[in-house]
This record gives sequence, C-alpha cells and structure tokens, in this order.
Amino acid sequence: MPNITLPDGSVKSFDHAVSAYDVAMTIGERLAKACVGAIIDEQLCDLSTTIEHDCSLALVTEKNRDKSDDPNALNMLRHSTAHVMAEAIQRVVPDAMLVYGPPLENSFYYDIKFPDDRPLKEGDFEAIEAEMGKIIKEDRPFTRYDMSVNDGLEKLKSEGSKYKLDNAEQAIKAGADSLSFYATGEPGKDWEDLCRGPHIPSTGRIGGYKIMSLASAYWHGDENSDSLTRVYGTSFFSKKDLNAHLERLEEAKKRDHRVLGKKLRLFHIDETVGQGLILWTPNGSVVRKELQNFIAAELTKQGYHEVFTPHIGKLDLYRTSGHFPYYADSQFPPLVERDHLVELSNEGCSCAQLSNNMSNGEIEGFMLKPMNCPHHIKVFDSAPHSYKDLPVRLAEFGTVYRWEQSGELNGMTRVRGFTQDDAHLFCTPEQVSDEVQGCLSLVKIIFDVLGMDDYRVRVGLRDPDSDKYTGDPSNWDKAEQACREAAQTLGVPFTEEPGEAAFYGPKIDFVVKDVIGREWQLGTVQVDYNLPERFNLSYVGADNEKHRPVMIHRAPFGSMERFIGVLIEHFAGAFPVWLAPEQVRVLPISEKSNDYASEVLELLKAQGIRATCDTADQRVQGKIKNGSEMKIPYLIVVGPRDAENRAVSVRAFGTEKDLGSMPLDEFVEAVKNEYDTKGKSSVKDYFTAVTA
Repeated sequence: MPNITLPDGSVKSFDHAVSAYDVAMTIGERLAKACVGAIIDEQLCDLSTTIEHDCSLALVTEKNRDKSDDPNALNMLRHSTAHVMAEAIQRVVPDAMLVYGPPLENSFYYDIKFPDDRPLKEGDFEAIEAEMGKIIKEDRPFTRYDMSVNDGLEKLKSEGSKYKLDNAEQAIKAGADSLSFYATGEPGKDWEDLCRGPHIPSTGRIGGYKIMSLASAYWHGDENSDSLTRVYGTSFFSKKDLNAHLERLEEAKKRDHRVLGKKLRLFHIDETVGQGLILWTPNGSVVRKELQNFIAAELTKQGYHEVFTPHIGKLDLYRTSGHFPYYADSQFPPLVERDHLVELSNEGCSCAQLSNNMSNGEIEGFMLKPMNCPHHIKVFDSAPHSYKDLPVRLAEFGTVYRWEQSGELNGMTRVRGFTQDDAHLFCTPEQVSDEVQGCLSLVKIIFDVLGMDDYRVRVGLRDPDSDKYTGDPSNWDKAEQACREAAQTLGVPFTEEPGEAAFYGPKIDFVVKDVIGREWQLGTVQVDYNLPERFNLSYVGADNEKHRPVMIHRAPFGSMERFIGVLIEHFAGAFPVWLAPEQVRVLPISEKSNDYASEVLELLKAQGIRATCDTADQRVQGKIKNGSEMKIPYLIVVGPRDAENRAVSVRAFGTEKDLGSMPLDEFVEAVKNEYDTKGKSSVKDYFTAVTA
C-alpha cells in the first residue's frame, strides 16, 4: 500500500502497486500524456516503473513550468534516440557490433565496431536517418525486462557480442544483481539492447533527430585495444527545437574564437612553444590590457592593493595549502634543485622513488604555481595586523599553470597557462557578508558594462559523503550560509549544488548565457575558513587577543584567456569601441586625399584613439571590405569635399550604408566619449540627433 509524496508535499495513497504513469493519471490525463519519465526517490526512471513501497515522486515532462527544456527529459530522449540510431545502423550495416551509447548534454553517441570491409561513412547518414524515421513512425514502446545474472550472461554469450558481454560483466562487478534489457517494441520479437535505461515511453515521442558526425574511438579508451567508430547524433522533442539547435551550431561555427582569433590576429598557439600556452599578439594584448585597466580602476575604488608574486614556489608552500600532492594530476611536475637532482641521480634514485620522496616531504623542490592564494597568504602574513587594518584586499593579475590533458585543450578556453584577475580578502568573521557582497557587485559591474545580462548563479557546497574537503565542519556551515545569503541579494535565480565546492571552501559561480544561448562559467567568489587555519594566520582583535581571519577568494573574469575567448564568441569578434584593437580606420578615396587623411589620423591619435590609415593603391570599396573583415568599429572615408569641409564620411561596422557626413572635430570627440564611457554615448547618437 504505497504512500507517494509529490513535490508539492501532497501524498497519494494506493492499496496496490502502481506505475508512475498510473499516478500521473490520477492527477490528470493531459499531464499523463505529457510525461516522459519520473524521478522516484531521486532516481530517474521509466514512466512504466512499478511502485510498491512508500517513495517520493516527481513527474518528468518535456518542458518545465517556465517552458524551458527539462534536462532529465532530454537525457531520456537522447538515450532512447541512441537506441533507435543503433537499430537503424544495424539495418544498413547488419554486421555492425554495438559497444555502448550514452546521452550527452546536447547530443548522444554510440560506439560501434564495424566490419573492416564495411566501415561507416558520412554518405550513409541519409540511409540511416531514413530507417530511423521508419522506427519513429511505428511509435514502438521501449519495453524493459530483467534477467538473472546467469541467464543474462548466457543470453549475451549466445548472441556472440564480446562488447555487450563485457558491459554486463562490468555491471556485475559494480554490484548489479540482475541484468536489464530494453526492447524497442516487443521483447523477443523486436530489436533490443542490454541497457540500464531509463527511456521515454515510445519511439514516437522523438520529434527531431539528426546524425551529426563520426569520430575514432577505442574500446575502454585504450589505444592498444579495438578501434571503434563513434557515431554522434542529436535529438529534440520537436523539429522546431532541432532546427533552432542546428542554427545555433552554425552560428557557433561563425563565432569560433579559434578561427576568429587567427583571422583578427588576436592570439597564437605555436607547437614549438607548447600546447595550451597562449601567445598574445598585439591586437589581443590591447583587448586584455583594456579589460585589466577597467577592472584595476574598479579595484582602486574598492580599496584593493595590487601585489606581484613569482611564478614558482617551494613545495612546502603547497603542502601546507593542500594543493600538493593531493592535486598532483592537475599540476606540472615539481622541479628539483639542480645539485640535489645530480646527487640523487648518482645514487641511482628512480623516478618512482623521486616522486614518492617528494610526496612524503623527504625531497624539497619547487612548483609552477597552480594557485595564487598561497603567495597572497604569505604577503598578508609578512606583517602583523590589527582588527583595525581589516579587511586587507590583495589583488594580482597572476599567471598560474595547470596540467590539462592534450585532448581537453581548446583554444583559449582550456589552456595550461593562464592569468587570473585574482584577489584575496582577509577579514574578520563579522565582515564576511559585506565583503562577499562587494565581490559580487564587482562581477555585476563587469557583466553590465559588457552587456552580459543573462546569467544565473550557482552556489557550490561540499558533498557530505566526500572526504576531499578539509577543515572544521562548523566553519564550513558558516561559510556556506554566508554564500547563500550573499546569493540571495543578487536578485537573480541561484541553485545550490552539493559537491561543487573547492576543497577549502564553498563558492559562488556566475554562469553566463551568451547571445546564442550557450552557458559559460565566468567569475567566482569563494569563502574560506580553512587556509587561514592551515597557515596559522592571525590578527589582533579589540580584546588584544589573536584571532583567525576569514579569507575570501575572488576572480570576476576568472581566467583572462578563457574570458576573452568567450568574449570573442559573444561579440563574434566585433568588439565594442573601448575594447576594439583598432577603433577607427581612415580611408582616403585617392592619393590626392592622403594629406588630409594623415591630418585626421594624427588628430585621432592625439586623443588616444587607436586608429590607422589605409593608403594602399586600391579602390575605396576594397578598403571598406578589408576594414569590415577586420570588424573595425568605424571606417571613415575622406575625399576632396571632406577636406574642404573639414568633415568625414562615417561607416559603422555591421551597417551596409554610410551613417553620413560629420564634422571632423565632432567625430573625434564622439569616438573619444564612446571610448571613455564604454559605449554609454556613441558616434551613432550624433546621427540619431541630426535625424531627429
């Protein structure tokens, strides 16, 4: 007689076992038809799952109440579409052997072993999609059935798939006491697959689908094992949503920061320098410097002090902080002093012995710093502090180094060396709330100036079941509560996510949605009671006794490399005037106008405006095309009439026609104001006023 608790707290009682679908029907037939799955005691399940005991139940529909896509629904949909694609592939290539096919955030894939004489090609996509369409049109149910371990293994052995047999053995090792299969239709009659599920009710719920690409893979990720083909696809509940997704992908290709970065000469990655190490070119350096100057001015207003620290530190520093050796996999290998290394080598010390001795502290060395915080702690600790001195706010554009796997590197958004707009605040416990809110206000200022107003907030808490977190639980409780209260003041949606805290404290992350709907984690604030404890920091309180400060970590931009990579894509390379590497380009109509063009250029430069002059022996239409390709905010064409009237003809990026003619002095002043106000006034305002 299960009692089922719904999300609103109401309880539905039954005198017999029921399915999640049955429960939905008691609420309403319309809801039941809209459901694709259920969450039973926090476990995502099929809608047909039988409920025999008391539990909590949340029904999963295609859309949430705010009309946004439900991630759980999409997860089930894409898992189910992977099965449909696999069946269709086996119709086209009957000897294809399935390995496994999980759903991903925006897609799914299936790893498959194809016969050597019949590899899958992109030319097969149309035939496979046609077969998928037939399966979807049949609206066959996804039917689960379970078998005992022994019977399930015998079934798989008889089918002759070593991959599926291996999947089953892995599940058994993980504790499975039975094996589950899903038939796309009727068990024993229709296509089926070893699978844990869950799945949507039937194939007919798949609205839009597409096979996207092929990639190479290896069984268990081992390059010495079987070579597989990974077939990627995506699906949505409607063709409209699919088409919108495909349009976003096309737009994303146009905005790819790696392509635009090269075209606009913003940054360079050279194999001889090293993967994941960014070379900032002059154009990219302008963007970075403008952002640094912008944030530095705000820091001065808020009472920060700038510091500079070295790129390396002794291992003992990171042993104390906890970064070494516990996070060794994400750090560059330590450096051993030259004389000591020679001595160890002469003694026959192996690499394994060297690593072990470093981990246990028997050998000293240095490390490329993975974090700035231990260095800033030592700056704070270099002088005594009274409660009257606090808060102490130390800021640095500090470069840090992390070892990322080569397959995870991605242009500027995933690198091995990056610069953080880092700061660490040391304050009394009573000051924590105000200081956190001050950090959050700084992030909001940045987003406001850059026009990135679509964001949400994520509060990362510790996972109570994990042992990766250090420090007193009571301090964690205080830090987490401070983050919650600060997040509540922002007036935007925020979620609490256990397990997302740093090892030393909870954090507040800003997740920004760009102009084409992609989300990026930018900006973070962390409250830390633990590192001050580990480094034995103190200040003298009003009672003349020593007290422990609280430390706040904050980086509004996060990584400058990542942030600018995101900005390139957000603006599609067309930066606002204050960030643009080249703000104005002067285009003389002919050689006769070169003298006036030079005069215009010098006047612009005298006002600090980044400008150039194109005096190439080329038609002005070609010069306009070149300037537009470089996404320069303003192109100004000058000819004999402009020189006579001391005017310029203005063309703004993104417009097909000239804005019109404008007095030179007024143009220079307008560009200067647009630069200084970061877009609050602009050259376009002049033409708007003239038109009015």
